[in-house]
Amino acid sequence: MHVLAVLAAAVLFGTTGTSQALGPDGTTPLSIGVMRMVIGGAGLAVIAFALAARHARRRPDAAAKSLRSLSLSQGGIRPLALMVLTGVCISVYQPLFFLGTGRNGVAVGTVVALGSAPILAGLLEWALTRRMPSPTWMAATALATIGVVLLGFGGEAGSAGGTDPLGLVGSVGAGASFAVIANAQRRLLDDGWDPFTVVGAMGASSALICACALPFVDLAWLGTPAGVAMALWLGLATIAIAYVLFTWGLSGLTAATAATLTLGEPLTASVLGIAVLGERLSALAIIGLVVLAAGLALLAWGSRAPRDPAPFAVEA
Repeated sequence: MHVLAVLAAAVLFGTTGTSQALGPDGTTPLSIGVMRMVIGGAGLAVIAFALAARHARRRPDAAAKSLRSLSLSQGGIRPLALMVLTGVCISVYQPLFFLGTGRNGVAVGTVVALGSAPILAGLLEWALTRRMPSPTWMAATALATIGVVLLGFGGEAGSAGGTDPLGLVGSVGAGASFAVIANAQRRLLDDGWDPFTVVGAMGASSALICACALPFVDLAWLGTPAGVAMALWLGLATIAIAYVLFTWGLSGLTAATAATLTLGEPLTASVLGIAVLGERLSALAIIGLVVLAAGLALLAWGSRAPRDPAPFAVEA
């Protein structure tokens, strides 16, 4: 179920590009990103904190433990810092992601950002825990990464072009932001924090950060029904609901495994681009989709038991 929750979140994430393409004219990546996080972050906080309160009523012992750790000066600083860090990272992710897609196109920018995330998440987890990733994770991540590279460089049929260095930095920076989120949340969950408290704090802090940018962006497109529909979908579906699913799934998986499963996002985005937007992929990109799907299937099979029974082999 944890694997399915993360995959469902990835599918919702993957609808972002298509939603923007079907949205109204006059939008900008920055205005969409800011509005997406204000609505999504606030909605995420409301949903997640409500679920956290429900868990607290069912498990008062766990809630008391969390409150005791927060009340300790040394123990309370670390979890609060990690929660705020996730909010900062998801806010920073938006402009970095759109920088990459703006410079290199949606296909290349998206797959570089999402393809780098599991690699960086695995390296960061190894640096923090000194535990080597399992052979299944390495094989699945290798397949999935090859798939996203082929998908990115294959692109649309008949397309050509290079890779802009600044855009590449933006995409990799977005991947790094996601890797930090996955690892920070994993640390909080390992410390006994309720997953919905963790994701609710991320939503609340990101909404506050992005709300500060509202006076500096043009939101005239919100005056149309299509603009309102797009903003609500991007905020509530691709942020609020998706991150609740992702964080719950993360409670039963390693950060590296969860990050690799989110490579279902470019798979979803590519399928929607073909089916809904009429895009045509090159033969290389189609091969990339097949390889990516194989990597995800391998990872899902290897992670079918709760919390990956042997996700890491301890380094000798």
